[in-house]
Amino acid sequence: MAVAYKHRTKEITSIRRAVIATKLGRLGWIILRTVLVGGLCFMILYPLIVKLTSAFMHVDDMYDATVRFVPRTLTLQQFQIAWEWMNYPRTLANTLALTIIVSALQLISCTLVGYGFGRFNFRGRSIAFALVLLTLVVPPEMVMIPLFLNFRFFTFFGLIPEPGINLLGSYWPYILTSSTTMGLKNGLFIYIMSHFFHNMPDSLEEAAEIDGAGSFVTFLRIMLPGAKPALVIVFLFAFVWQWNDLFYLNLFIRSGDGYLAFALQNFALRFVSNSPISNQFPWHYRSLLNNAGMMLFMAPLLILYLFMQRHFVESIERTGLVG
Repeated sequence: MAVAYKHRTKEITSIRRAVIATKLGRLGWIILRTVLVGGLCFMILYPLIVKLTSAFMHVDDMYDATVRFVPRTLTLQQFQIAWEWMNYPRTLANTLALTIIVSALQLISCTLVGYGFGRFNFRGRSIAFALVLLTLVVPPEMVMIPLFLNFRFFTFFGLIPEPGINLLGSYWPYILTSSTTMGLKNGLFIYIMSHFFHNMPDSLEEAAEIDGAGSFVTFLRIMLPGAKPALVIVFLFAFVWQWNDLFYLNLFIRSGDGYLAFALQNFALRFVSNSPISNQFPWHYRSLLNNAGMMLFMAPLLILYLFMQRHFVESIERTGLVG
């Protein structure tokens, strides 16, 4: 009895130690995960917090060593100056129109091409799809000169007499590149759509074929409505990347202040140099103006994410972009 009692006591003690070790391990993993997630969130949000607080900061707070993140005196003066000198309503409308047009065209063209890669087997399919993925690793600077010359002296495969038509400074370079899946990050969009269509069940197409539907009708009425998550992801990615793009804007539009990216570049310098009231502010007041301008630039994206957050997260999960 005594031996059995001692053996049972040892078993109970070992079980308790194992339970305590398991709980401590889980607690340690929770703490580690919390620290990692908190650190990543801080790294992501820190620049935004600094720009947001400094955008509301009064010029006197720039000389106050005790002011770090929370301004002592809140003001909307920087936003008023940025709104006026960026010509915000006009530049916002122009940028929004360009972004929506480009995003919609990229969505349509990449969806069609992705459907072809995802649902049809044809000779050279693997090679063509590999070339599509290759565009993801080719830097845009490598094709900058060919793109510039192509749209500066546009001849449409030689059908237009030399020296061709100058399409730069208009929407046409964006329209042509987006319609032919040669726009910004279109290789990724094709991959997303191809992957989603490939994983859709074959029974959908077989049922449509039995009902007498052709390939295009099947795509339009059967496959496309079921691809809503992928469509949302592609459109949002295209919208955000086009909104933040400055490389192609400089290449195709080239000059002017009719777009937010152009207006944001130099409005603070123009205010400090040309405004009749600029002598009331120090030269480095430009940093506060730039931060206010950046917040106005990011505001539409933040509003878009606020309304589309649920759809964005659901679409990310359903398209299989994350594990």
